[in-house]
Amino acid sequence: MNKKILLPIIAVSLIFLVYLGLLPKNQSIETPKADFVYSDVEKIQKTLATKNIVMSSPSVISDHTVKQYCTFFDNDGVQQFVSYCITTAILDSDGKPFGNINMGGNPIEPNMALAIVETGSPFDSKSDEIGFVFETMIKVLVCDCWEEKQPGGFESVSAWVRAAEQQYSDSSQSNLISKINGLNQKQLVLEIASSGDSYLWTLIVIK
Repeated sequence: MNKKILLPIIAVSLIFLVYLGLLPKNQSIETPKADFVYSDVEKIQKTLATKNIVMSSPSVISDHTVKQYCTFFDNDGVQQFVSYCITTAILDSDGKPFGNINMGGNPIEPNMALAIVETGSPFDSKSDEIGFVFETMIKVLVCDCWEEKQPGGFESVSAWVRAAEQQYSDSSQSNLISKINGLNQKQLVLEIASSGDSYLWTLIVIK
């Protein structure tokens, strides 16, 4: 049996996410379109393994609990649900589970994917792993073009994560969201939210 943890999306908390203006809301970056598919989880798995991050085989969720693992908000702030979702667990280099990578849509084609990483502090030792997980998600599901396009003026995905981290640290708010629109015709949403004594880092990729 695959070791995994499930970190459900806290839908209610997302409604109160604060837009702190890390990026212009409607920034547009045009590149040729390429859609991701469910089998891309295998590419993500192989890439994460190069940094000793283990990713479990996907489990399918299609019952009423699907909204806990694969849901998102569209550009109008309306919560969207899917009928089909696959979820995987990720384990850090010490073999400890620390998050999930999920993908959802209909049984044939996904229209969203997300990575959720839980940390004990926004500035703990998992910062490098968070950056690598998010960078891998973007390279595989969006494009390997970040350094060329540098959306938002960030030279790397890690630079975007660090900027969000700093903005969150400087703010008195408990939630932060930063968006990049139009990179290979995808929407990227980076969220940091407090959850009790821990923090949830989420990257959502939307077609």
